[in-house]
Amino acid sequence: MKKLVLSLGLAALLLGPAAPAARAWGFLGHRVITQVAVYELPASMQAFYFRHMAELVRLSTAPDERRSQDKEEGPRHFIDMDHYSEDSPFAKVPRDYEEAAAKFSADTLKKYGTVPWTVLDTKQRLVEAFRQRDTTSIIKYSAELSHYTADAFVPLHTTVNYDGQLSGQTGLHALWESQLPERFLKDYKLDGEEAKVLKDPLAAIWGTIQGSYGFLTATYDLEAKTAKGFTPQTKYTFSHRFGRTQRRYSDAFADAYEKEVGGMVAFRLKGASPMVASMWLTAWQEAGRPDLNALLGPAKLGKEEKEQLATQLKAWKTNTLAPQNLLLAQQKEQKAAAVDEIKASDGEAAPPPPPEPIAPAPLVPPPHPALPPATKVKVKTKAATGTDKQKSKAAGFTW
Repeated sequence: MKKLVLSLGLAALLLGPAAPAARAWGFLGHRVITQVAVYELPASMQAFYFRHMAELVRLSTAPDERRSQDKEEGPRHFIDMDHYSEDSPFAKVPRDYEEAAAKFSADTLKKYGTVPWTVLDTKQRLVEAFRQRDTTSIIKYSAELSHYTADAFVPLHTTVNYDGQLSGQTGLHALWESQLPERFLKDYKLDGEEAKVLKDPLAAIWGTIQGSYGFLTATYDLEAKTAKGFTPQTKYTFSHRFGRTQRRYSDAFADAYEKEVGGMVAFRLKGASPMVASMWLTAWQEAGRPDLNALLGPAKLGKEEKEQLATQLKAWKTNTLAPQNLLLAQQKEQKAAAVDEIKASDGEAAPPPPPEPIAPAPLVPPPHPALPPATKVKVKTKAATGTDKQKSKAAGFTW
């Protein structure tokens, strides 16, 4: 166990210091999903992925990290289904990209998100990397495929009201996918299904998006329900991080919201890893099942590596990865920056002035298998004449 802890500590150095919460499962969520996916692979792939796990986990957040520099990156993380229709969007948007572009135009697709097609494109890049036996590209595209696939599991990545900004619930995105997992990860079940070859990857990712869309009503309504027990002073705090002052939900509110919606968050987080592993497996299968052990040097896991993998697999199967501190995302050298919290004042008074400037961390702009039973999705949009409320049916979830 001593050797295992030392190894994880070294891996943490590869991950680097903690960064500001990102909008897409947060850095914690993406890295946990990627690590767990390695445990769900077959033995023919697992040794290779385990040997490179620290790098895979680190690179799984690269798409978010480059969003501030690459203007083309943002739309790859979401798809605003309710832009196309608030009644039955999944019946109106073609699954195939060429058909969708012909119907709505490529510019429209780009504006309102392309995550399902980004997943398929990245999967195909991974297929080619496998065919070329290119280790660097295999790791790169495996990590990015994990990121985009996991994004599709977030309900707020499927709507124009992605941060609750149209319903007076600004900050909901970070609360749902970052703040809750960061506070309650040890309570979530991370044991999942083993990877399987996907007969139709495009249909699989669209099914994931439709499932996510179905959770929107609960996401909004349960926040409103929780808010009834709070005042502005107790619902929000102001955080000073990396030279910026931002209002966010208080920890007390997050704890109360977790009791209402936590089952949904845990359910989507747990479901993401098997889909990621299945995408990796499918790409490897389509590439002709190349011998990944031949790309290792040495070609087999050493004794210590085998012991580490066995320990982590056992913890994964018994759902004790987080309690045993075996997740690489938990291995932090130090906090990225001190956070000073100031309770909100009555009404919407301006937050206190920020502290002295400190070196900024990389900025990340906001982003934005059976399906659950049907429910109604509330969507508020702003028009020239005011706010228009509409309802539509989508899949829901009961926990």
